[in-house]
Amino acid sequence: MRTGKELILATKPFAKEHREKSWYYLLSTLGIAALLVCLIIWAPSLWIRIPASVAYGLVLVRLFVIYHDFQHHSILTKSKVADYIMTAFGVYILAPQSIWKRSHDYHHKHNSKLFSASIGSYPIVTRQKYKMMSRKERMEYLMVRHPLTILFAYGTMFLYGMCLSSFLSTPKRHWDSLVAVIIHVAASVLVWIFGGWLLWLLLFFIPFFLACALGAYLFYAQHNFPGVVFAANKDWAYEKAALESSSYMLMSPLMNWVTGNIGYHHIHHLNARVPFYRLKETMEAIPELQQAKTTSLSFSDIVACLRLKIWDPEQSRMITLKEFYAQPDVQPARVI
Repeated sequence: MRTGKELILATKPFAKEHREKSWYYLLSTLGIAALLVCLIIWAPSLWIRIPASVAYGLVLVRLFVIYHDFQHHSILTKSKVADYIMTAFGVYILAPQSIWKRSHDYHHKHNSKLFSASIGSYPIVTRQKYKMMSRKERMEYLMVRHPLTILFAYGTMFLYGMCLSSFLSTPKRHWDSLVAVIIHVAASVLVWIFGGWLLWLLLFFIPFFLACALGAYLFYAQHNFPGVVFAANKDWAYEKAALESSSYMLMSPLMNWVTGNIGYHHIHHLNARVPFYRLKETMEAIPELQQAKTTSLSFSDIVACLRLKIWDPEQSRMITLKEFYAQPDVQPARVI
């Protein structure tokens, strides 16, 4: 069984795009999105417009994965036309290139490290660290990981976290984050004024709410699932983090299309240069990748993932708050 660098090298033949496929998948997905927008605006019946709105939100998820692959330089490299399209889409989806690429590259380089900044990732603390935190610190930590924060990611993680927060922290570096907010709010207001609240709901709120919530949960569950492993920095290894700390999310063919095969996340973390449309092919060709830890979008798996809160090094697993408070050595949180 290949491990380490040998396993990474085994994925190298698949880390080559088929340029015509890359353009086909990008342009066809943009075409579907444009068709759905037309249906939302001009279809004569709500029985058509509402499903089109939901479908548009799902297609935005697929476009985001394509955008994400472009930022990894796995597709459409050195194409100025693609760069213009992706730059515009990053602003449109409230994940402009400056903050998305910086935070996501950091995430890939530090995935599942216990004692690194939580840039581009949901924060993780150990049982001992959580015991030492104040009530305010515990509340802040749990709020970031709370299901409602994920559900309302449109506001919490994209409008605020990805855009406003990044701009306020470093305005010169993340000026495009402010541009994204201004354009988004202005367009939203104009649609409400000239199209009415119903068009605003169908064209803006439902698609963005759905796309952001699904995207935020996928990102959460890909690294917060039963069986995930976190390591101290000195014990951390890139390929081990990819295979033990990134899930293979089992999905239907439809959801694999919607999510651009991002469910093959362990392969993506092993080699981010593998295009999204070659991830399945890579897994089928390399036996070592077929033993991945899995989760799914079933209700029970979603609940199981969301209940995980704290890393317990002694048990080498994530535990729930109930399990934490059931331990005999737990003391009340500090008050500040």
